[in-house]
Amino acid sequence: MVTSTVEQYIKVLFSEAERSEGQTVSMKQVSDSMQVTPGTATSMAKHLASLGLVDYTPRRGCRLTDRGMQLALRMVRRHRLIETFLERTLGYDWSEVHAEAEQLEHAVSDRFIDRLDRFLSYPETDPHGDPIPGIYGEVTADRTISLAEAREGASCTIVRILDDSAEFLKLMQRMELLPGERCSLVSRDSAAGTVLVRSSHPSADELSLSAEAAERIRVVPVS
Repeated sequence: MVTSTVEQYIKVLFSEAERSEGQTVSMKQVSDSMQVTPGTATSMAKHLASLGLVDYTPRRGCRLTDRGMQLALRMVRRHRLIETFLERTLGYDWSEVHAEAEQLEHAVSDRFIDRLDRFLSYPETDPHGDPIPGIYGEVTADRTISLAEAREGASCTIVRILDDSAEFLKLMQRMELLPGERCSLVSRDSAAGTVLVRSSHPSADELSLSAEAAERIRVVPVS
């Protein structure tokens, strides 16, 4: 039986693979994201493998099977549509919607989600710029790069923010680094592992970010 805990692990495996641009997710990534011990994450990985949802390789990690990917896309679709509904219709701040959606996504039916999709006029992305899978699991190809990879001085359009933490999202909002906005990578300090970023808004201040944080901001360079 697929429980809400199984659904949550599968969704986390999908998200971590998406963020690291790889298919195999380490047990450390899983345990950190789920806030459990590595031993607990490993035990769950073996259980997921017994259900045919992942391929598990000791000391390497997990990779979603085709069946696991179908479940992951179903859960991601639920989560991102609920986030969109909470922000657009109920007036939630984008930094609040993730935690609420985590609770609601396991409690509603597929029929409800399909009607919610129609009610929202079939949105393509959620408030953070993440693509919303279609009813058959189709997802728009990601053609973005991370802000950390951008050329110094280049202008970029922000597409996605790959971070669910309220603190980081509030910072991005305060610095006007939001999906749809333009920004530039002012300079890069490789020795310190930081980048200096600025929104295109005239009143915006420059912001120093770690390279790791800049990796979570997905952009498209403006030619």
